[in-house]
Amino acid sequence: MTTLNTTEAIKKLSNKIMDIEDEVNAYRLCALRSALKLEILGMRKRGQSAYSIIKQEFGFKGNKQKVLEQLQSKIDEVKGSLR
Repeated sequence: MTTLNTTEAIKKLSNKIMDIEDEVNAYRLCALRSALKLEILGMRKRGQSAYSIIKQEFGFKGNKQKVLEQLQSKIDEVKGSLR
């Protein structure tokens, strides 16, 4: 069994935390995509729509379908960087 010094252990732990944070952000993008798909089908919700959240957060332009396509491209980009 090898022992790690404190700095190596902290580096490993911080890398794992950053990986988890990236995965949570990717999951959030997928959740927003799902919510936007439901809005396109006509479902409504209280509060701010997924469409407005996505446009505000990422600066996408266009109708719901165009924003969905842009968001899908963003998700593919993020998933590619996670691998």
